[in-house]
Amino acid sequence: MAALAGADETDTVLVSVSGVAGLAPALAAVRAGKRLALATKEVLVAAGALVLEEARRHHAEILPVDSEHSAIFQCMQAAGTQGCGNVERLILTASGGPFRTRTRAELGSVTAREALAHPTWRMGSKISIDSATMMNKGLEVIEARWLFDIPAERIAVVIHPQSVVHSLVEFCDGSMVAQLASPDMRTPILYALSYPARHRLCVPRLDLVQLRELTFFAPNHAVVPCLGLAYEALQRGGTAPAVLNAANEVAVQRFLRDEISFLDIPRTVETTLLAHTVVAQPTLADILAADAWARGVAAACTVAEPKTENRKPKTNS
Repeated sequence: MAALAGADETDTVLVSVSGVAGLAPALAAVRAGKRLALATKEVLVAAGALVLEEARRHHAEILPVDSEHSAIFQCMQAAGTQGCGNVERLILTASGGPFRTRTRAELGSVTAREALAHPTWRMGSKISIDSATMMNKGLEVIEARWLFDIPAERIAVVIHPQSVVHSLVEFCDGSMVAQLASPDMRTPILYALSYPARHRLCVPRLDLVQLRELTFFAPNHAVVPCLGLAYEALQRGGTAPAVLNAANEVAVQRFLRDEISFLDIPRTVETTLLAHTVVAQPTLADILAADAWARGVAAACTVAEPKTENRKPKTNS
């Protein structure tokens, strides 16, 4: 994949590989000065500072493909701003996944089949479970920090079950700009591939009259501690986000194999994070070593009652 991404005849590279496996081709693309259309959020989660530095050094362009980050990018384009100097907050929306209305007690016995049944999107098993645990949104917070060069305390998350408002940007004057579209990944993929042009796309159009209402809720951190863990890893910095991501990948696979419960996913991630000694300014070798270490710890982890249920992220959401 790295050889393909850096090939001379390539001008745009779409990286859409589940997990940290997308890091090598993404680095190859930016080091070759390509336009990188990035759908693999784990690339910036694990190595955001490194990838962005390589992109600046080689004059490569990184465009987001995730619907939420594409929405933020489009909002900034529409508002005529190139940076976050006049941005108050980025507001990422989340569908809430299949367990949005469940209590913590009810989550103790959910099955993989239930967790995979996302109410809005049809996705692979890893990202579907991440959506159910809200880790997907946590990873997106970390990705947004690097894509838009904005601190974590200015990135908020709201639950939006209709999945029509894909994200919002709040500016320093109190104005908000939102991007709305039918929940269809073809739209952000095409925009990343054709930017700055827009091409006609045959996707379902929004009928605002028929839609009737858009609702928003604050996430319940006591029920979904993964979001708070992501903010914590971002605050710790260095290799902590890579450890968060690797431990989560292993925990999700263990859950899908019925080795651990649904609630054991955040417990495994927290246990691994707490055991990690952060490397503050990691090289690629440090990141890969932290990733491998975290996978080993998470695979062997015997989970206990977590300490995260009442931990809230330090944001202004």
